[in-house]
Amino acid sequence: MADETSNFGRPVPGLPSGLSNRRQFIQFGASAAAGWTIAGSAFAQTERPANPPAKPRGQVIAALSQEPTVFHPLMPSIEVDQGVWWQVFSPLWFIDSEGNFVPDLAREVPTIENGGLTADGLTWKIKLRSDVKWHDGAPFTADDVKFSLELNNNPDFRARSRVGHSLLKDVKVVAPDEIHWRMEAPYSPYMSILSLTFIVPKHILEKLPDPNSSPFNNAPVGTGPFRWGERVPGDHIQLSAHAGYHGKGPYLERVVFKYIPDLTVLYTQFRTGQVDYTGLQGILPNFVQEAKALRGHKVFVSSTSSVEHLAPNLEFGPFADRTVREALYLAINKKAIIDALNYGLPTQTESFVPQQAWSFQQGLPQHSYDPAKANALLDAAGWTRGAAGVREKGGVKLEFTNSTTSGNAVREQTQQLLIQDWRAIGAAMRVNNMPAAVIWGDYWLQSKFNSVLVGVNFMLGSDPDVTPRFGSGAIPAKGGRGYNTYQYQSPEADRLLAEGARQFDLTQRKATYGDLQKLIRNDLAILPLFQGFIAEGVKEGLQGFRPNINTSSNCWNIREWYWA
Repeated sequence: MADETSNFGRPVPGLPSGLSNRRQFIQFGASAAAGWTIAGSAFAQTERPANPPAKPRGQVIAALSQEPTVFHPLMPSIEVDQGVWWQVFSPLWFIDSEGNFVPDLAREVPTIENGGLTADGLTWKIKLRSDVKWHDGAPFTADDVKFSLELNNNPDFRARSRVGHSLLKDVKVVAPDEIHWRMEAPYSPYMSILSLTFIVPKHILEKLPDPNSSPFNNAPVGTGPFRWGERVPGDHIQLSAHAGYHGKGPYLERVVFKYIPDLTVLYTQFRTGQVDYTGLQGILPNFVQEAKALRGHKVFVSSTSSVEHLAPNLEFGPFADRTVREALYLAINKKAIIDALNYGLPTQTESFVPQQAWSFQQGLPQHSYDPAKANALLDAAGWTRGAAGVREKGGVKLEFTNSTTSGNAVREQTQQLLIQDWRAIGAAMRVNNMPAAVIWGDYWLQSKFNSVLVGVNFMLGSDPDVTPRFGSGAIPAKGGRGYNTYQYQSPEADRLLAEGARQFDLTQRKATYGDLQKLIRNDLAILPLFQGFIAEGVKEGLQGFRPNINTSSNCWNIREWYWA
């Protein structure tokens, strides 16, 4: 399961203005499909609110295996923070579980037909709701949207994302409920980026001497269905219903996010009824069958956009050698990891793109478990075994650490299998695990690791633009703004990323991102294990839960949850 998924990075420079069939893509993107084919029976199990209460009542205790710590939704964060953002803040529009763009702060999703977009994709005209209030009672207006978009581009602000945003120019408030802007160049993923861009209050943040430091960061004010209540660090966050919410719901009086880092303890508390929902990393695979048989509980197993993989630091010693990465990949017994440790629930993959996406590339080279070939490759490349059986070349030993989140039993067992697999080819791996708040901080963001076992949602909403992950200008350790913590650099990847971002025709984009998937697979920038899944438990009687592969958190619609 993913640990961090907030995509950001520098925009692709020099995007040319030429487009092919712009109208077709923009109509597609804003009308119905955000690019997904929903498959599998898990989605048929979900429930939609049918008879919610007339006013909020009751509470939900949502158990999370990690602690949210970043409450400013435009700042760098990890996946768990987004579960809180969805309750406190609102985007202009969001992507629902069927892949549709749904208006939120905007009155409608912009299209060519409604005049919100020009055919060249350069001019955007957004009409906003006029009945929205901030939690402190101040009116929401187009000035807040302008402020939020421009804050992303403030060089003094530690922005979570500048991809797409930095292409904005001539942002104009034409009325309290309408804002226009132009793009320096057409950028097809921007519709999806805006679906994950939460709007912040200008009247609270505009006069800060330091945009990165404010009481707001620890007690945020938004327009979402729940307002900030209290935070007890290390234990829980409590949110209360926002009576003036502009959308559907909320139907609960309170939401309590409770942190339980040990996934076994988390499941035990769900089984005994102490928590109502098991979020983020859900139920461990070894408990899924038992959980399905529990009286008074329901279990939802669904695919996620996350790809579980070994993340190598490509500028760390042995990993700079592609032959080493290939040998390590060949020596991984994926079948044992998927079947024995994950009970056959995940799907093996070779790509960073989820297999339900329109952009998924079929026919990538399939992994084979072949330690003999791995040994032969290392022999031929001059990696010779030393006295202790560990290979070395030019004074560099084939030994490294691997890190993941402490307390994740399945990942810790995976690490033990990897130690055995890699010992057989003369590679020595040591475990160096850390709490989530530590590992996903500078250790991950500044590429201080040797290798990491991690799940990542590489997508920008539903869009396959992975500039923040694989663009050479998105390496934080080298001053870039992005999540290219692998330190992957490829002129060909940069070319394909620039090409895909300026294309609006889906057929062309599919070909471009297909080529990129082939390149990443060939370069082994990551060592993919499987596409993620999540088994989430919901106490019987809790209505409205809907897994959504288009978001990083299935807490996205708690506003619709209620007790029957």
